[in-house]
Amino acid sequence: MTEQAPAVAETPVLVEKVGPVTVLTLNRPDRRNAINRAMRKSLKRELWRADADEGVRVVVITGAGTSFSAGVDLPEALSGPSPRTEGATPTQVLRSISKPVIAAVNGPCYTGGYELVVSCSFIIASARAEFADTHAQIGLLNGWGGSALLPRMVGLPAAVQFMLSGEPIDGAEAARIGLANEVVEHGELMVRTMAIADKIAAGHPGAIQRMLRLLKDGAGATTAHALGLEAEASVGFRTSGSEVGARFGKRRAPQD
Repeated sequence: MTEQAPAVAETPVLVEKVGPVTVLTLNRPDRRNAINRAMRKSLKRELWRADADEGVRVVVITGAGTSFSAGVDLPEALSGPSPRTEGATPTQVLRSISKPVIAAVNGPCYTGGYELVVSCSFIIASARAEFADTHAQIGLLNGWGGSALLPRMVGLPAAVQFMLSGEPIDGAEAARIGLANEVVEHGELMVRTMAIADKIAAGHPGAIQRMLRLLKDGAGATTAHALGLEAEASVGFRTSGSEVGARFGKRRAPQD
């Protein structure tokens, strides 16, 4: 009898540190990066790890192969324990961490995958990206924040059409309605995303994190409340004059 080789353990999330940027790649390309229990656990762990690492300034999430994510692994979800027993969802972790998270959407991004990216700080889409929410078509409701977050990004009518019809939209349409910040040629996706990440990482880390928190807390609030949050934060946060001067001096144009 021929002896079988031992099964190779799946690495559901690949981790690469590029200077101050951590890149997390959803890594089940043969299953279109369907989000199973192991991937949820690994993604949460790596997000918490990046948030606790002072050397990490920005996180990027993308997908291996031709898809970003087809959503939750339904066969596993329907046959095993409810994901609700796992504690915090990946999207709750995404919304809670202090570092900016950029979604680099490289291909189809459906249902749970779409809910994952709308919980990121913003989205850069490949020309091959495709977004859809099929919850209503398969008799499910959003559970990872999609129904709360999408209307704030694209407006209520566009969100209603997107979520109730299940029709996919491409990267260009996603950028037009405000779901994605930019759409770029597929081969340029990670180049452009890393360039933006590097720009953010070059900023003052304390200011970046406070600004991100202000933007999150102020989203959906009244203007008066958002202004109050800003005033309160500015009183409690002061960058030293010498540091500001040093940073400003580096950016000044040379004098004649």
